[in-house]
Amino acid sequence: MKYRKVGRTGLKVSEVCLGTMTFGDQVSEADAISMTHAAMDAGLNFLDTANMYVGGRSEEIVGKAITSRREDVVLATKVAMPIGPNPNDSGLSRKHIMRAVEDSLRRLHTDYIDIYYVHKPDYETPIEETLRALDDLVHQGKVRYLACSNYRAFQVEKALWVSDTHNLSRFECIEPPYNLLTRDIEYELLPVCADEGLGVCAYNPLAGGLLSGKHDRTRPPAAGTRFANDAMGKMYYERYWNDSNFDAVEQFRALAAESGRDMAQMALAWVLSNPFVTSVIIGATSMKHINQNIAAADLTLTEEERARCDSIWHTLRPLRFFYGR
Repeated sequence: MKYRKVGRTGLKVSEVCLGTMTFGDQVSEADAISMTHAAMDAGLNFLDTANMYVGGRSEEIVGKAITSRREDVVLATKVAMPIGPNPNDSGLSRKHIMRAVEDSLRRLHTDYIDIYYVHKPDYETPIEETLRALDDLVHQGKVRYLACSNYRAFQVEKALWVSDTHNLSRFECIEPPYNLLTRDIEYELLPVCADEGLGVCAYNPLAGGLLSGKHDRTRPPAAGTRFANDAMGKMYYERYWNDSNFDAVEQFRALAAESGRDMAQMALAWVLSNPFVTSVIIGATSMKHINQNIAAADLTLTEEERARCDSIWHTLRPLRFFYGR
């Protein structure tokens, strides 16, 4: 396992990060703990969860898994998504952040969080309020580094400006979706991250499993997959399940076959081949997935393979004149 620095910080994380959204839902507690330990034994030191995953169960299971190995991992969790029915049970207000971090610390059985993400922008709360609350958490020792997820480039820049202007702790990392079918962050977000020194932890590297090649557009999603999940299935179906993406997957299937590579491993290796990516977040529902996906970090794509991957993207996003030069 190789390790990369998170943006401009001195923090080092494994190229592969274990995402735990399936823990407590598609994956039982016992299996999740075994999978986490296997990943750590293979050199993975980066775990990603969120307070809203499976109603907090994911955090609870992760906490149990790392109780005796807390200092061996870089632990990331998130705040912002709804966790209850009341008006202050979501968002990025000081009130919600302060409550949410205490709940996460309790569920994770730890007294600090390494990377604390704001899960999405809150358009109703001033960014100054959010950043001052997060800065307080850093000074209290409850959080080591701040980060954001699902932010647009202008929102990242605005947040960095506010932090710089008021001498507040700043976002050091971002978690966006990135895969062979979803490359829009290359236009503006990745250049911002490179210029400002932010780490990039990519989620959905397999497009919800579509790039593994296991789905058939003529049949409903199979039970037990991300697309058939009760909580997230509809969102993933609307996000990725369409003819254009399936056409692109077939092109990728042919490329993987010609190269003699596993589709999922090749898709993960493609994400890691981008020099601006710090780590790729893998989801897993079995020990087989853990072993298979971690092995992708050892793959190196050829220039021809990367060019073929680019040609697949161009069928989804035909080259046109772009306003930014």
